[in-house]
Amino acid sequence: MSDGPRWGVGSNQYVKRPGRPDVSRAPEGPALTTPTPSAATPEETFEATGVGWDANRIDFGRIRQTSVERSRFRFKNSMPDLVWNAAALEGNTFTLPEVRTLLDGVTIGGKKIEEEEQVLALVDGYTRVDELVSGGGFALSKDVSDDLHGRVARHEAIESGSFRGEGVTGGGGDVRLANGGFVAGVPQEDLPERMKRTLDFLDGIDDPREQALGYFAAATRSQFYFDGNKRTARLMMSGVLMAGGYDVVNIPFARKYEFNQALDTLFTDDDATPLMAFIADCAVDGVA
Repeated sequence: MSDGPRWGVGSNQYVKRPGRPDVSRAPEGPALTTPTPSAATPEETFEATGVGWDANRIDFGRIRQTSVERSRFRFKNSMPDLVWNAAALEGNTFTLPEVRTLLDGVTIGGKKIEEEEQVLALVDGYTRVDELVSGGGFALSKDVSDDLHGRVARHEAIESGSFRGEGVTGGGGDVRLANGGFVAGVPQEDLPERMKRTLDFLDGIDDPREQALGYFAAATRSQFYFDGNKRTARLMMSGVLMAGGYDVVNIPFARKYEFNQALDTLFTDDDATPLMAFIADCAVDGVA
């Protein structure tokens, strides 16, 4: 691990992918005022969340601003693709057509039960996010995170729905990097305070896009749970974006290499800028 965090990898190092989904039948909604990303320095974000980022180097404008209802409409239409990409990034061998078939209630022959359970758990998690946003009950909080983790990782994590150390099992948190190395995890006794500081800091940021991507990076680095951390953090990120009137960002399996490189930088240097810039670059460019 490096001696300290390094900053400075900008979003200009990522190639923008043009394109738009079909929104011809999306419900109308009022336009929202575009907030301004925070002026916090990487050192300030690191002190508060355990990871540092420079908002000036992240193209948040790529994340489409719309309305809560239009965002939910697009989200539900893209559910199979969101689930497939999230599962594929975890090594699941289900294809996109197979995910669509499973969502239609038809079991896929020849697939491992563990893979089917993982896909259905993701569906449950994403559905719960939509329910919370629809009812005004989504919040960037530990309670919501635990609820989502209890759904998305219920077949895999040692103790789903609770932080490392909150149940009968302790330890964990070490991360294997894409380059083959290891990074030590955050001690379990530090997790509650780390979550509190992160939430307090993000609550002071006006831009839901920075809140969402900042939370994803901080929660992924913290490894609050034994397993399913990225999936849970992605669900939380999606909820923040939808509740704020922005389209959910789909991290495509086709860009797994770039994703892993940004994750390695996050874990080795505590630098979230490349990861947040990458996620923003995965968004569909343009305004509603």
